[in-house]
Amino acid sequence: MKQLKTTAEACKIIKILEENYPEPETELNYTNPVELLIAVILSAQSTDKQVNKVTEKLFKKYKGPDDFANLTVEELATEIRGVGLYRNKSKYIIKTCQMLLDNYEGQVPQTREELMKLAGVGRKTANVVVSSIFGVDAIAVDTHVFRVSNRIGLAASDKIDQVEQDLMEVIPKNLWSAAHQWLIFHGRNLCKARRPNCSECPIIEHCDYAKSSKS
Repeated sequence: MKQLKTTAEACKIIKILEENYPEPETELNYTNPVELLIAVILSAQSTDKQVNKVTEKLFKKYKGPDDFANLTVEELATEIRGVGLYRNKSKYIIKTCQMLLDNYEGQVPQTREELMKLAGVGRKTANVVVSSIFGVDAIAVDTHVFRVSNRIGLAASDKIDQVEQDLMEVIPKNLWSAAHQWLIFHGRNLCKARRPNCSECPIIEHCDYAKSSKS
């Protein structure tokens, strides 16, 4: 079994990423918890940039869960067709907004467990919401976090839930939320899926992938 980085090593890596990607925040645009929840649902298999293009018009037209809950699946699908899997996401968003109205007085619930009961909301989406809105320490594992953490040696699994557990084991809890964003930015900027730019990577000397590539 692959040996994970120690907490001391992880902290060194996180410190370097912090210096290179200051002020980590989600790049999704939103003005309230409901908008963030919808934006994260839309972001599955789509880029934040593309989601922001869609939500720029969407959130001006529909102001809250009441507006979304009253749409038909076809109506909302037309509005969000710029993102992947838009038909399924249309169903999820409408159902989720109905659940918010029926069970939470139109408000986004504050716990991961309650969020994961909503349509189309998995652990990653729930972690983004509790971290960004409610200040809960959490690591949301998207494709970038999954890839980068496995390459570096902060995680060692082909299962998303286990990658999250690995990261929580080696990274101090107070850094979880920020570390998740730093890993995303690093994945987008340098540690890309097909052609990682190792020559410009600030953490190359700490990276298992870079060391194995040299051997």
